[in-house]
Amino acid sequence: MKTILTFALACLLAGSALADEAKIRKVVEEKLGGVKVEGVQKGPLGLYEVRFRGSSGTRIVYTDENATHIFLGKIFDTELDKDVTEERLRKLNAIKFESLPLDQAVKIQRGSGKRVMAMFSDPHCPACRQFERVLQQVDDITLYVFMFPVIRPELADHSKSVWCSPDRAKAWLDVALRNKPPAAKPSCANPVEKNVELGRSLGVNSTPTLVLANGERVTGGLELDDLNEVLGSKK
Repeated sequence: MKTILTFALACLLAGSALADEAKIRKVVEEKLGGVKVEGVQKGPLGLYEVRFRGSSGTRIVYTDENATHIFLGKIFDTELDKDVTEERLRKLNAIKFESLPLDQAVKIQRGSGKRVMAMFSDPHCPACRQFERVLQQVDDITLYVFMFPVIRPELADHSKSVWCSPDRAKAWLDVALRNKPPAAKPSCANPVEKNVELGRSLGVNSTPTLVLANGERVTGGLELDDLNEVLGSKK
């Protein structure tokens, strides 16, 4: 009898875990204004993860197996102290690091430079300036800065002047960290407009946007401990 009950319970649980994927797709697409659902799979807390393409890349919402409710927002694991949704989005929106045109970026190296990261940043973005202060506390890093003047486009010449400076790394830090525009004229050939086009093509719509060496994308700056964690060991 115990075996029969166990089997019946297992069948019941398995049946309840099966979602009507077609229904989920249909409901989410209708309720979210005609988005195109790219995938449905089991997610955390017994919910289903629904993926669709937005202006900033892949986005996620959650729903129950019958799509009676759609959950907008993020899931945070308090025991592990991590943003489960953000971690998932980093992987879904990953960019092949080796595909980035690094010759269009300002290279800044400190220490051994073993830890590598790229960043799309506007030197006049308040969040970018705050993150620059965090970056000053990080050693053994090679940072590729794709100047992306979209927050204050009228000051794009400052980014162009950085590229025209004899020491681009210093010029970038002067303007982004110290609000000191470069002395160089913005008249040399520069990749600033190409960087804006590149960022748009990759779905970058906020600054700073980080691209880690493994390709994972992080939207927004990070606190020091979190930054060191995603960069990995200095050894």
